[in-house]
Amino acid sequence: MTTITFDTHKFIRRLRSAGFEEAQAEAEAVAEAFQEAQAESLPVTRDYLDARLYELENRLVKWVIGVALGQFAMIVVLIKL
Repeated sequence: MTTITFDTHKFIRRLRSAGFEEAQAEAEAVAEAFQEAQAESLPVTRDYLDARLYELENRLVKWVIGVALGQFAMIVVLIKL
């Protein structure tokens, strides 16, 4: 599971500056609820990125091999001319 760094103190200060009362702004439940909501909304996980990278590496290797074979074929044709 991915961990998100969340500055609860900064969050509380921002709530205070927005007009929340001291007790409301310092309510740990508000900060925890926000942190949990943010963690659940992560669009990309490390597993997804690893799988995507593996897929891209495979495509690149196939492309390079294809280009190398094409060059080899062209060299053979040119030599026979």
